[in-house]
Amino acid sequence: MVAPAGADAGVLEAMSGALVHRGPDSGGQIVDGEAGLAARRLAIIDLAGGDQPIAGCAGDVTVVQNGEIYNHADLRASLERAGHRFATRSDTEVLAHLYEEHGVAGFALLRGMFAVAVWDARRRRLVLARDPFGIKPLYWSSGTAGLAFASELKALRRWPGLDTAVDLDALAGYLAFNSVPGPRTIFAGASKLPAGHVLVLEDGRVTVERYARPGPVAAGELRREPFAVLAEELRGRLRDSVRAHLVSDVPVGVLLSGGIDSSALAALAAEEGPGRLRTFSIGFAERSFSELEQARSVAARYGTSHHELVVSPDAVALLPELVAAFDEPFADSSALPTWLVSRLAAEHVKVALSGEGGDELFGGYETYVADVLAARAGGLARRLSPVVERLPSGSGRVPLDYKLKRFVRGAALPALERHHAWKEIFSADARAALTGARASAWDPLDAWRARYAETAGAEPLARLQDVDLGLYLVDDLLVKTDRMSMAHSLELRVPFLDREVAALALALPRAARVRGFAKKRLLRAAVEPLVGRGIARGRKRGFSIPAAAWLRGEMQGFAREVLSPERLRAQGYLAPTAVGRLLDDHVARREDHSRQLWGLMCLTLWLDGVAAAPADVARAARA
Repeated sequence: MVAPAGADAGVLEAMSGALVHRGPDSGGQIVDGEAGLAARRLAIIDLAGGDQPIAGCAGDVTVVQNGEIYNHADLRASLERAGHRFATRSDTEVLAHLYEEHGVAGFALLRGMFAVAVWDARRRRLVLARDPFGIKPLYWSSGTAGLAFASELKALRRWPGLDTAVDLDALAGYLAFNSVPGPRTIFAGASKLPAGHVLVLEDGRVTVERYARPGPVAAGELRREPFAVLAEELRGRLRDSVRAHLVSDVPVGVLLSGGIDSSALAALAAEEGPGRLRTFSIGFAERSFSELEQARSVAARYGTSHHELVVSPDAVALLPELVAAFDEPFADSSALPTWLVSRLAAEHVKVALSGEGGDELFGGYETYVADVLAARAGGLARRLSPVVERLPSGSGRVPLDYKLKRFVRGAALPALERHHAWKEIFSADARAALTGARASAWDPLDAWRARYAETAGAEPLARLQDVDLGLYLVDDLLVKTDRMSMAHSLELRVPFLDREVAALALALPRAARVRGFAKKRLLRAAVEPLVGRGIARGRKRGFSIPAAAWLRGEMQGFAREVLSPERLRAQGYLAPTAVGRLLDDHVARREDHSRQLWGLMCLTLWLDGVAAAPADVARAARA
């Protein structure tokens, strides 16, 4: 924090105390006049000497960091040649010296995941930075009381200067996406620092600027080498990335779903590791959702120490805990298995690898196939629409009726709007019906349009993948990965989101990513020698839960209680009649509303939590 009247050590300690789960091994803080820095530490590199905050050579540059810098050894060697002298082996100390040498330009040299705060005492300057892919979170708030920042909103809420009124635009974004799109947060007074951006507070002025922007190359700069050559190069880059992500002074495991991404990581980690690799898997009794057999085959192939858990519907009792961990409404239902597999892994390791980013970079989603097909089949889709809309709703992983209905509803739209239609949770009309007088005039699609406009000249499908890479991945998948793992003091690392891997992925022609109904074509070819044909050519299941079936069965009573008209009227944000209709239509199999209902349940549970929070927060939420 930076407060003109002087940093409050008591508030700083309270903010740090709210994040003990992120760093249970140690905590430290400093106060320097108007500035205060605090950090919680999960000791992974330089266990004895890496406590934070850490200062540079002259002592006037102090750093705290959340994350890991994988090229810290190379940067250290370069800085030592320039005359810097180090007191620890910590990657955080490298950041202090790097800032002394290069200023804010030094962040572009980092290979890692990070949220960093630098206090430059000589210039009375605060610098915040977030990694280019947005792997690690960074929230901030400024006003007359000064500026405060934290890795989670639960810490920022300990700062008296935070305006905790609910942002209705953020609520609209949540209803559209089941997560709050950045840079907004659910609170009017807090923002997310965007991925690849630096915030500087100096002389009372705040500036936020982008320093890195991974994105697709222009269509004329695509890699055109033979397929086999590109596959070999990709395999080498993945091996190098996994090797870098294994840098640790404690054991590293792998979250092994059984899909191609995590299986490739497990294979490469097992080849690189010393010692026996630990792997962790989650499955479901519903076979169409479970990849335990595939995970077991990879674990057996590489002789890992394998641990697994089967999830049952009674696990929804954990939903209030998950909602509390996110601090703001968040409703990706795969958070539930991520919570459980993180808890399982945390019993054995402090660090694990996870496969986020592989789908966005290499073309793994069925929506990408639909994007390509829609350009040719839009007219046919419109003609088939009346028949498709009469299909009853199934309860499988992604039922055929669900895919067909989504496809025909969006196929005739322009490319970006079509892609959005296949992903959105509630349409603008549905949001208005749900929120009534609290409806927002802001169009959440505006953020997609702005991102999409930045990639003019790139190949069409690559532009849509870039929207997912910069928005869906950052605001949904990486939020889920970070909160669910850190709730159990487990650090998850994501080797696909590495600058060297991404540089190749973002230069691939479309046919190397998606051709016909085939997805991730180059990635599958690259890792098939590692995981075998069955895994490499297997069907994508993802990490979704059987929510549609659960909401029509064991979970229906819980849903009706959470979404009861009495509760909704007391909260004052959702129209009970509209919500009740959604639930009734889902139970009657007229439509699959499982994603919508899950989102509404998470929202109402979050609103209950705000009402139970300190009085100032509750008053703001009801305003």
